[in-house]
Amino acid sequence: MSEAQTTLAVICKALSESIAAGAFSAEGRLPSERALSEQFSTTRITLREALSQLEAQGLIYREVRRGWFVSPPRIIYNPLQRSHFHAMAKDQGRSAQTEVIDAKHCIAGRAVCLKLLLPPDSEVICIRRLRYIDNRPVLYVEHYLNPLYFQDILDADLTASLTDLYASRYDIHYGRVRFDMVPTLLSGEASHALRVASGSPALFITRTNRDQHDRVIDCDLEYWRYDALHIDVEVS
Repeated sequence: MSEAQTTLAVICKALSESIAAGAFSAEGRLPSERALSEQFSTTRITLREALSQLEAQGLIYREVRRGWFVSPPRIIYNPLQRSHFHAMAKDQGRSAQTEVIDAKHCIAGRAVCLKLLLPPDSEVICIRRLRYIDNRPVLYVEHYLNPLYFQDILDADLTASLTDLYASRYDIHYGRVRFDMVPTLLSGEASHALRVASGSPALFITRTNRDQHDRVIDCDLEYWRYDALHIDVEVS
């Protein structure tokens, strides 16, 4: 093993043990890169390589202009359960928040029209939201709704559960759902919202929902931080 590799191993081991021991601040912030470089008597280049290795393991994460933080436990997500985001977090002893970025009528792109079984260039309702677990942004999502079924929904409180809103205001309940999941790199818009560098890895989930009458009512484009989610599915 070369000297550089030995140094990397030492840094990774020491930081991993410190993380396990809860040695960092209450909010999980690591010391600055400069301080860590001095602590381990190494260059910033070597230190960043070690931090990147720990990030790849899901132990730490970086926020643009804020520094490095200890990764909290991943949220467990079972696509077969129809629990909404806030209920899912509460069931796991976590706190959830939703922030509306914007909500408006727009002309949908070809891919969205295909998902919603609409003609090309159809007008849809687009709701963009940022969702937090324990005050950390973990999910950027674009909801596209068929406006035929959701008149005046833009007047509602869109920080609340859309699942509950559909049921209470429109008597619409989810039926069949189709999921597509692929790894991806975050676009500038999504990465800015999630406070990570553009091109950071993410899990991209497209969810197309039908209601109790088997009508396609909406589709969601979800961009999850790759280190925030644990997919757990049991099929009997």
